[in-house]
Amino acid sequence: MASSSGTSSGSSTLMQNSGSDEDLQALMDERKRKRMISNRESARRSRMRKQKHLDDLMVQITQLRKENHQIITRINITTQHYLNVEADNSVLRAQANELSHRLQSLNEIISFLNGSNSGNFDAEDTSVAFTEPADSFLNLFNLAYLNQPIMASADSMFQY
Repeated sequence: MASSSGTSSGSSTLMQNSGSDEDLQALMDERKRKRMISNRESARRSRMRKQKHLDDLMVQITQLRKENHQIITRINITTQHYLNVEADNSVLRAQANELSHRLQSLNEIISFLNGSNSGNFDAEDTSVAFTEPADSFLNLFNLAYLNQPIMASADSMFQY
């Protein structure tokens, strides 16, 4: 009987071991399932963060493109203003040059007239100044030359 009791106690230990193995296996399966759920949730959060980052980058791209367009528009406007001012300056330089030539011509005429009038001076009069006679021939110049408008435009200035 001793042998039968030994076998029965051995089989009950096996039963307890296999029951505890099953419990251990169930516990491991439960941990594995929880880890899998946790990993899935973590992956889902990671995908959401990645999508949010992508959306933020798309918004930033849109904003930067808008700013870039505004800057280009301002550059174009400023360039146009610069070109207009440069054209105006060219016209003013041409007008200043024309006025300088006119002034030089008038000074030459005055010098010529002063030189031709120098023989008519009295001994007491030592000043060399031009005095216009009443019937001056300069009136013809005034009408024909001196009252002409200065003609200069930006179109004619850029032909070089």
